[in-house]
Amino acid sequence: MDGTPVDLFTAVLRLRPEGTITVEERRMDADDEGWTVAVTHAETDQDVHSDHWEIHPGSDEGVCVLVGQARLYLRSPETHGAPETQRAVTLAAGTGFVVPRNCWHRFELDAPSDLMSIALRAGSRLEKRV
Repeated sequence: MDGTPVDLFTAVLRLRPEGTITVEERRMDADDEGWTVAVTHAETDQDVHSDHWEIHPGSDEGVCVLVGQARLYLRSPETHGAPETQRAVTLAAGTGFVVPRNCWHRFELDAPSDLMSIALRAGSRLEKRV
């Protein structure tokens, strides 16, 4: 252990199955083993790809708003995001939500926010909103 702080806005923590934690480069296409802990600063909806739905088939995803406020939209896998098939959850600073495995979801910001997510990223996909 070298005792060096990690900037979680530019790197991620990977929680490995054997009980170790590594610091890694942030990337969307991670197919590595282990849970990823990532923190994102978002000023606008574009920073949280609000024009796309996201899904994680490998795990639930824990999402937390550390600073700010955001709306988390959820939809079932068989729908295509029609407004009547969506559920919105408002998350204020200090609150979190567990997005179930295989549940499409996306964020919209109510204010600039710092968000944290924890999930297995392997197989994660994005789908453009229609």
